[in-house]
Amino acid sequence: MFVQPCLHNHYKVFLSSTLSYSQPLPCKIPTYTLHQQTVNYQTLPTIRCSLSQVHSYGTVDYERRPMIKWNAIFRKISLMEKPELGSASVLNEWEKGGRKLTKWELCRVVKELRKFRRYKQALELYDWMNNRGERFRLSASDAAIQLDLIAKVHGVASAEDFFLNLPDTLKDRRVYGSLLNAYVRAKMRGNAELLIDKMRDKGYAMHSLPFNVMMTLYMNLKEYDKVDSVVSEMKERGIRLDVYSYNIWLSSCGSQGSAEKMEQVFEQMKMDKGVNPNWTTFSTMATMYIKMGEIEKAEECLRRVESRITGRDRIPYHYLLSLYGGVANKDEVYRVWKIYKSVFPSITNLGYHAMISSLVRLGDIEGMEKIYEEWLSVKSSYDPRIANLLMGWYVKEGNLDKAEVFFKHMIEEGGKPNSSTWEILAEGNTREKRIREALSFFKEAFVAEGSKSWRPKPVNVLAFFKLCEEESDTESKDSLVELLQQPGYRREGDYMLLIGLSDKTTASGDSNSTDNNNESNEDSDMLLSQLQTSL
Repeated sequence: MFVQPCLHNHYKVFLSSTLSYSQPLPCKIPTYTLHQQTVNYQTLPTIRCSLSQVHSYGTVDYERRPMIKWNAIFRKISLMEKPELGSASVLNEWEKGGRKLTKWELCRVVKELRKFRRYKQALELYDWMNNRGERFRLSASDAAIQLDLIAKVHGVASAEDFFLNLPDTLKDRRVYGSLLNAYVRAKMRGNAELLIDKMRDKGYAMHSLPFNVMMTLYMNLKEYDKVDSVVSEMKERGIRLDVYSYNIWLSSCGSQGSAEKMEQVFEQMKMDKGVNPNWTTFSTMATMYIKMGEIEKAEECLRRVESRITGRDRIPYHYLLSLYGGVANKDEVYRVWKIYKSVFPSITNLGYHAMISSLVRLGDIEGMEKIYEEWLSVKSSYDPRIANLLMGWYVKEGNLDKAEVFFKHMIEEGGKPNSSTWEILAEGNTREKRIREALSFFKEAFVAEGSKSWRPKPVNVLAFFKLCEEESDTESKDSLVELLQQPGYRREGDYMLLIGLSDKTTASGDSNSTDNNNESNEDSDMLLSQLQTSL
């Protein structure tokens, strides 16, 4: 399935790009202590709103530096051969050459790293600046971004520690909004509701963004009546719905399988003179129509998506590729790909991922392998997610041998397997009734880089359990159960319920819900992504 990118769109938010980084802090931003138990996140699924905001980072024109300098730093960090050395090693080496880094340059690199989901590396840049407080004066806007990064890298508990240790003078609506985003991303409903009540009391909930965040939470929890209640509150309090409010509302209606209700909301949106439907509006509706089997209506929406692409935004093309694959329109997939390549001189890994993912959905194995070979010839770095698409297809088709050969090829090309890579091999070996090999690959998945934000698919866990029962191999089953009963997993009641390991303790507390990288809530990922990237 298409791994969706971090999206960005023009959005006026309380964690905004117009806020200054040049204000002095009343005190140095504190360091934070990590909990032993980190909180893992669940990546929310597939419909997305797009956000494309130019961040000034509070600088004025004379502070700007040529793009080549920050871009060179970004490339050095993103293409590090040994990322375990950390971003600080690149910055230290740069300054040893007598080239002093500016605040604007570092924040510009942070922006790019966040855009490509390099959250750990982005946080390392802030750690480096925090250790040089005499040079870099960090603002509340910086604190909001750091909190967001800490939540993504170390978990919500660590983000809460950071928040609590901030001086009150820095806890403005941006920082509160960042913590609210973290709670919603982790589906911590109780925490989110308490926090937005506090934001109401402080006067920090006087615009659409925090309500959009809460609407996304309720949509993800399938509490669609709550979404309607939030809309009603906004109208009662005179808080204007913006294009994203409508897009989330449309998605909520579509998620209930009601084309009529979704179309009624769209009519309201058209009558609102302060709102113009954007390409995301129609990609959201197209996604919902596909789920309802309304293919003609979906294709009409996709044509309207294409007519609303402006500037040099790559993200709409990714959606068009994915959604045309969803309606099994192979000709349109290749047509959009051709246009995409004519507009942009180079295609990113995410673009190739979108194309190959669509071809996988279409079952076009010849085209998939051809595009993969093209990507190999132009890639700047090996993205294991692209390899996972092909390996997953081979396993699905019952060709484990080819998947294993491809895995070896990935290693030879310099690819570093991630947790999903190992899970695919575990799935293939489970299908072949090779318990020992499957368990070995599951164990690799649990220790791979980034595994804290990964969860094995319930269907794969259950298939392995069933095989163990058929073969009377309780030892292997117990070994996987032990891995799944680590603290971060036990707190995820819904997940544990899906794999049959839930009890009253694990299923009870919603305040301990955690995020998850599985693609289980396909109706909402873009909506939360839009809000996250507005920081």
